[in-house]
Amino acid sequence: MKRLGLVCLIAFLAGCASGPPPPDWQMNAKSALERATAAYLAGNSRVAGLDFERARAELARTGRADLLARALLTECAARVASLEFDDQCPGLAPLAADAGPAERAYAAYLAGSSDVQQQDLALLPEAQRQAQPAAIADPLARLVSMGVRLRRGEAVDAALAVDTASAQGWRRPLLAWLHQQLRQAQAAGDAAGAERARRRIALVLGPQ
Repeated sequence: MKRLGLVCLIAFLAGCASGPPPPDWQMNAKSALERATAAYLAGNSRVAGLDFERARAELARTGRADLLARALLTECAARVASLEFDDQCPGLAPLAADAGPAERAYAAYLAGSSDVQQQDLALLPEAQRQAQPAAIADPLARLVSMGVRLRRGEAVDAALAVDTASAQGWRRPLLAWLHQQLRQAQAAGDAAGAERARRRIALVLGPQ
């Protein structure tokens, strides 16, 4: 069975360059999903919300619950990467019955569920099956992995997440992980480290 990757939907929507032109819904959904994810990570909630809605509307035209579920999971993964641990994945529940086992396994993974079965682990994206986040090449997948670990209560290297988000210019996850780094420094009694995190947070936020 095909495994569900974090960017598999976008890859699918890109189609095959040597084949016939893809239908309009496919290209429209791909563009909207890419813009939405980029806007969300940049911290532009309004643009992200509009483009995620456009992507969902285009995919809904196909009547395929698996595609719509993957779009929702892409959105939820970006939230987990930014340490926004709200509802498991809003909007996914009505699609769960018709989505595939890979979608359900990934949803449980993003929720930090401790009861993901061994057979379901094989359905996760390859990056999410890595033992160490540092071994994950894709920056967004790395942040998702670290966000899931933190959600589970596991120890994470906030500095690695900060460096990952910073290198991409992703303001939203950068601020989230800087605050996590601040909390870790405070818990460790590292006054100098906490002050460095505060200065960097202020730099990202800019004049208030």
